[in-house]
Amino acid sequence: MRASRLLTILMTLQSRELVSAAELARTCQVSVRSIYRDIDSLSALGIPVYSEQGVNGGYRLLDGYRTQLNGFSKQEVETLLMLGLTGPAKELGLAPAMSEARLKLMAAIPAELRSHAERFQSCFLLDSPGWFTEGETVNHLPELFTAAWQKNQIEFDYQSWRGNSHRVVNPLGMVLKAGAWYLVAQPQDRTLDQARTYRVGRIRELKILNQNFELQVPFDLPAYWQESTRQMEAELYPNTAIIKLTAKGLRMLPGLSPPYVRQQTHIAETDDTGWTTVTLPSGNTEQALFEMLRFGPEVQVIQPEALRQAMSNVIGMMRGYYGEDESPSSK
Repeated sequence: MRASRLLTILMTLQSRELVSAAELARTCQVSVRSIYRDIDSLSALGIPVYSEQGVNGGYRLLDGYRTQLNGFSKQEVETLLMLGLTGPAKELGLAPAMSEARLKLMAAIPAELRSHAERFQSCFLLDSPGWFTEGETVNHLPELFTAAWQKNQIEFDYQSWRGNSHRVVNPLGMVLKAGAWYLVAQPQDRTLDQARTYRVGRIRELKILNQNFELQVPFDLPAYWQESTRQMEAELYPNTAIIKLTAKGLRMLPGLSPPYVRQQTHIAETDDTGWTTVTLPSGNTEQALFEMLRFGPEVQVIQPEALRQAMSNVIGMMRGYYGEDESPSSK
């Protein structure tokens, strides 16, 4: 265990300019006193670790010091290979670098793990678009990635359902979700906590400006994405619907409900007639109507009244389509 901890400390110091003893203790899940002893051990082994005193002090390695550590475990090799997702890397313009990185990784790992790594690559494939859909063909991905990495301000025309608009933003990061790429950025006239999400496929006329930006505080892309996704789902389903489902309808419910709706759904007991009352989030009447129609005859809408009336109207129209006298071909 201690050898593994020493390796973790060394790799952390090698990847960071300055690290406090408290940070190392949290990373290694030990006491600060244990970190002090570990630093002494590293120094005794000839590792050039230096301490800086003061409130913002900590430990650092001698500038330029690097060590070759090839002690990969099988799980570590598998994890690194999974990071090399060739599809997204190619779209971002990183395919040559990814190929070189794979070659270097294969050369660095012990010989006994090399065949295992090659077999692992043949057993894992990422196909990110959902079934019966295609990944978007988008422009500007390499340029956007470079701008976000180098903190270059950008401007572009954006085409949304509201219309076309011109945007000047600070690009903060890129997200690949279900085969679609998104840009997370801070609009020029907003603060960092008012960052926005833009679908890359809707970006037109991109221009990278000769203007760098600096963030006053770090931006947590995963945390932002998780929270913005939660907010978007809540905005899509602001209302509540009460329905009744047959046993078949109950079996269909999980597959027809997105995760947010599933988490907020309440299922009551089944009554004597075989119908089960279900309370669940719903969108506007038009959206909820479409979702209810997917259940076919396995659903009854109880509330709201507007949705119940919309279901009645649509079912009446559909019945007319298949009547002998009112079919579309007879009109």
